[in-house]
Amino acid sequence: MTRTKIIIVIIAAFVLTFFVFDNIKLTKSSFLAQLLVSDILGNASSDSIAADGSLIAVANLHNARAAHTATLLKDGTVLVCGGFAGSSSNSLSSVEIYNPSSKSFTQISDLTTPRMGHSATLLPNGKILIAGGYNGNYLSTTEIYDPELKTFSPGPNMNSARHGHTATLLNNEKILFIGGVGTGWTFLSSAEIYDIQSNKFIPSNSMTVARESHTATLLKNGNVLITGGHQGRRENVTIYSGSEIYDIKSNQFIATGNMNIPRRKHDAVLLADGKVLIHGGSDRRDSIFNSAEIYDPNTSLFTSISSMNYPRYKHKEMSILMPDNNVLIVGGSDKAEIYNAKTKKFTPLQGNLGAMRLFSCATLFDNGEVLITGGYDQNITAISEARLFVNKKR
Repeated sequence: MTRTKIIIVIIAAFVLTFFVFDNIKLTKSSFLAQLLVSDILGNASSDSIAADGSLIAVANLHNARAAHTATLLKDGTVLVCGGFAGSSSNSLSSVEIYNPSSKSFTQISDLTTPRMGHSATLLPNGKILIAGGYNGNYLSTTEIYDPELKTFSPGPNMNSARHGHTATLLNNEKILFIGGVGTGWTFLSSAEIYDIQSNKFIPSNSMTVARESHTATLLKNGNVLITGGHQGRRENVTIYSGSEIYDIKSNQFIATGNMNIPRRKHDAVLLADGKVLIHGGSDRRDSIFNSAEIYDPNTSLFTSISSMNYPRYKHKEMSILMPDNNVLIVGGSDKAEIYNAKTKKFTPLQGNLGAMRLFSCATLFDNGEVLITGGYDQNITAISEARLFVNKKR
């Protein structure tokens, strides 16, 4: 232990002793005390107490995977599908179910087609629509999971093969599919609508530009905000600061305000007040951002706020609006943090996620716990470890 840390220990001990003798009750939620102790003792355990909760280890996945999906079913379990195990040529068809009671995974029947970078959307009837992705070929195929039979059956084909697209459940029993990469590594501006009632894909109007590595966020008025992303490769890549709105009434995409910086591989989440938090991502050289901004749908303006504690990217849909209206941010880094909606500041959680967890998944349970599965590390090695965030405030 260094001289500086010894001095900090003495000071901390004195302060804590003073408060104890004054009969002031110190609880585990004292962030300062935890921060001092964890820094002094070098405590980076995944089970350490966090500022607003704990990150605990649960059973491992049966298959290490990244670029998969993890969808909460109506019975409270989680369906984990597909992904890849270390390379895009090793796309997975394997599927497993996470049971929150036993905190373990059970393998079930495979997908009909191996796929990574696909989407999975819970339908009103409790079934799951799995669409698109890549397995050496760009996929237009879909399949539907029946939770009662625990089996997959072929669904209708999309109009375009898509990988890395977004799929947004609208308020009219339709799902909006936009962008991504298609056959021949073509960057897509096209969009299509899946009609749940008719079980058909219907072509839609296109976005104003082709986008991949973008975000799509359902707003409270039923429209969808699309931000950032890129098209092109290597020296020809174009990264966008621009955003657009999908208008559900007109079925049109309309350009709206610009973000403060171009972003791709970032994340966006709807806040309780109807605004949207956008954060992280990378530039054309994949230098990673820790900056953040807020979109206000009433003014169509983006406003910069304080930065995250850790730069992160490749963490799409890893920002979870919690029951207390704050946001848990995991993935894209080996650290997690909480965005406080009142102060507009980010607080780090103690402990770590074991790896950077790029292209991992986060799934919110009704009790406020969050399951974090898979992803890959800085060596593009897929991860089988899973973590559970437990919020102390509930």
